[in-house]
Amino acid sequence: MKRLWSPWRMPYIESQASDPDCLFCRRLAQADGPENLVLARAPLAFTILNRYPYTNGHMMVVPYDHVPSIDQLTPEVQGTLMQLSSQAVTVLRLVYGAESFNLGVNIGAAAGAGVADHVHVHIVPRWPGDTNFMATVGETRVIPEALEKTYERLHAGWLQVLPPPSA
Repeated sequence: MKRLWSPWRMPYIESQASDPDCLFCRRLAQADGPENLVLARAPLAFTILNRYPYTNGHMMVVPYDHVPSIDQLTPEVQGTLMQLSSQAVTVLRLVYGAESFNLGVNIGAAAGAGVADHVHVHIVPRWPGDTNFMATVGETRVIPEALEKTYERLHAGWLQVLPPPSA
């Protein structure tokens, strides 16, 4: 598969992976695509699809810094997380017509963090009448689109909202 252009793919960022056992840090060293689910990279953080989404388009914004809590990030990295989260909302509106969103950070295992040692922001698109309650009430997830197709659509959406490459 031909790799799509990414203005933020830089070897020095990829070498920042600080914990080879961390699923997010491992993704940094891999080429972007449906295998690692990385949608876009910025100088201090990246966006990635959730492999076990609550709904189509569920993505995460992850800092390159391997820390367990947002209060351990610099203000600049915190700002980048918010900027990428905002772009994620824009992409989800563009690609899926999402009307509402849940954004959240689970800090610590007791708060529900699946990867408790590497903080990240969840962006979950929502629609009126969606079936997001199914995971809680019915112990079932309703995902009508294959993850590879979701990746394809959202990656193309990111390319529409990213700044053009500098000459």
